[in-house]
Amino acid sequence: MTAGVDAAPVASVVPSSPGRRVSLARFRVLGWTVASLLLASGLWSVAVASGRFPRQLFPSVPEILAAGHTMWADGLLVNDVTASLGRAAAGFAIGAVLGIVVAVLTATTAAGRNLLQPVLRVFSPIPTIGLVPLAILWFGLGENSKILVIALGVFVPVWINSHSGLAGTPVDYLKAARCLGAGRWQTLRKVVLPEAAPDIAAGLRVGAAMAFVLIVVAEMTGTTAGIGYRIYQAQLFSQADRLIFCLIVLGIVGALCDLAVHSATSPLTRWASEEH
Repeated sequence: MTAGVDAAPVASVVPSSPGRRVSLARFRVLGWTVASLLLASGLWSVAVASGRFPRQLFPSVPEILAAGHTMWADGLLVNDVTASLGRAAAGFAIGAVLGIVVAVLTATTAAGRNLLQPVLRVFSPIPTIGLVPLAILWFGLGENSKILVIALGVFVPVWINSHSGLAGTPVDYLKAARCLGAGRWQTLRKVVLPEAAPDIAAGLRVGAAMAFVLIVVAEMTGTTAGIGYRIYQAQLFSQADRLIFCLIVLGIVGALCDLAVHSATSPLTRWASEEH
C-alpha cells in the first residue's frame, strides 16, 4: 500500500526528456509561424477587399499564388532560386572568411590594430549598394562583380561582430592561460576564439541576411536569372503579383539560410546559452 502511494508522486515529478522538450519547442515555433503567416494573409485580404487600393498594385492572395504557380510551371522559379543561392553562397563564404580572419588580426595583433583597423573604420560606414557601380567598373557585368558586392556586404558585419567578441576577451582568461604555459596560438585557439564564438555566430547570421539584401541589387544588371532579376522585371512590367511572390520566396529562402547558419554555429555557442 505504501509503495503504491509513493509511486504516484515519484512518477509525477520525473522530468521530460531533453529530446521531447526540443520537439515541443520546435512544434510551438512552427505553430506560431503558421499562425503569423495566416494572420498576415488575412490582413492583406481584408485590405484588398476594402477596395481602397488599386487592384493592379495590390493583388489578392490567390492571384499571388497563381503567379507563383505560373513561374513554377514555366521553370523560372527553380532556376532563379538556384542562381541566387549560388551567388549568395559564394559571396557569403568569401566575406565571412575574410571578416573572421581580419578580425583576428585587428583584435589580437598590434599591426592589425594600428594599420588595418583605422582603414576599416572608414570603409565600414560606406553603404555597400554604393559600391555596385565601382564593382561593375572593375569587373564588368559578369558574376564576379555580383559576388564581390555580396562579399563586401557580408564582410562588414562579420568583421565588426567578430572583432568585438575577440577584443572583449576577459583579461583574467588571458592571464590564466599565460600562467598555465599556453602559447599565443594555443591561447587564441583554446581561449579567445571559443569566448568570442557567440559574437562571431551573430556576425555570420547578420552577414547571411545581408547577402540576401544585396542579391536583389546585384542581380538587377547584367543577368537573366535570379530572384533579384525577376523582381526587377516584374517592376518594369507592373506585375505586382509576381513581384510580391518573388519577395515572399526571397524571405523564405533567407529564413531557411539563417536557420542553417544558426544550426551550424549552435554547437559552438551552446555553452553561452547554458551559462545564462
